Amino acid sequence: MPARNIVKSYLENGYYHIYNRGVEKRDIFLDKQDGTVFLHYLKMYLSPIEELKNIVNPEFRINRFIPLNLSKELDLLSFSLMPNHLHLLIKQYTKDAITKFMRRLLTSYVVYFNKKYQRVGPLFQNRYKAVLVDNDNYLLHLSRYIHLNPLSIKSAIEFLDFSSYPYYLNKKKASWVKPGEISSYFKSSQRQDLRDLLSYQSFVEDYREDPRGILENLTLEDDFS
Repeated sequence: MPARNIVKSYLENGYYHIYNRGVEKRDIFLDKQDGTVFLHYLKMYLSPIEELKNIVNPEFRINRFIPLNLSKELDLLSFSLMPNHLHLLIKQYTKDAITKFMRRLLTSYVVYFNKKYQRVGPLFQNRYKAVLVDNDNYLLHLSRYIHLNPLSIKSAIEFLDFSSYPYYLNKKKASWVKPGEISSYFKSSQRQDLRDLLSYQSFVEDYREDPRGILENLTLEDDFS
């Protein structure tokens, strides 16, 4: 039987929730460095090429990422890293952007992780899962769900630092994170359900309804946090 939510084809200009977890549900981010390295790969693959050309860092071979850069083919709207899984909310502009991006991103991280921890074999459980986001309500509450993940976990690692939530709160800025599209719903919003919410932060932290009920498990495996 085909695995649930493994997309076989993608749409141009489509929004997708991408998620994956460690093989056998094992942790895939064991310390702060792991999260930092994963964000580094996001930066390398999604920052504008001209910005990458201006980076001077002898520890990284920046030039090897330039031909693999996908900044003109997709936008990263929201993300969160968790101990044993990750969530990405992506808008792609070409049909194969997500396929190329996920192959490059996950391969880079697995090579790093296996070398650091002296292990071999797959790190992630099967292929990543993906689902099309086909309406605005779903888009907003999925972003909220992604950002609530790190707020609810107790860990020695501050996983909030490895999510896009600080970028939505204007505590961090980066060209490779695109909070503007979702944040724009909370500026002079005409949506009835958002009129009493003063900000995106209020939407995430004060909205009373559980996002999992709104999403109706359309994107999440039953045992997937």
